Amino acid sequence: MANTKSLTKVERKKVKRTARKKQTVEKPKAERDYARGSKKRKVKKLARGQSKR
Repeated sequence: MANTKSLTKVERKKVKRTARKKQTVEKPKAERDYARGSKKRKVKKLARGQSKR
């Protein structure tokens, strides 16, 4: 997918989609060994009230 200047928007979309599908078949992503979202930074809730504002 080097030069897509000559393709229309619809054709470009099709080429992109097929490239994406091909990529997932050839190089599938490894399964996650941790819970989804578990590595996110936890944020403490600030105390409510006017003194904090």
